[in-house]
Amino acid sequence: MSLKLLTLDEVAARTCLSKSSIYELIRKGSFPKSVPLTARNRAWLEHEIDAWIEARAAVRDTEPPRGQRRREFESRAAG
Repeated sequence: MSLKLLTLDEVAARTCLSKSSIYELIRKGSFPKSVPLTARNRAWLEHEIDAWIEARAAVRDTEPPRGQRRREFESRAAG
């Protein structure tokens, strides 16, 4: 397997997340960790970022539509 590294700017562009959001998700353990390259430079493994994106899409595909969740909540609250 060929390993490709992505910069923070590339990761942000691929995920549509801000840099601060990426670091917050890493802190929470919800995002791939970076690979230290030098004392001040880090990168991410492309296949791990791709897998994270695919996992987010899988979550989307298993959730009920927004309107359906609201109707279910309202029907439970009514009775």
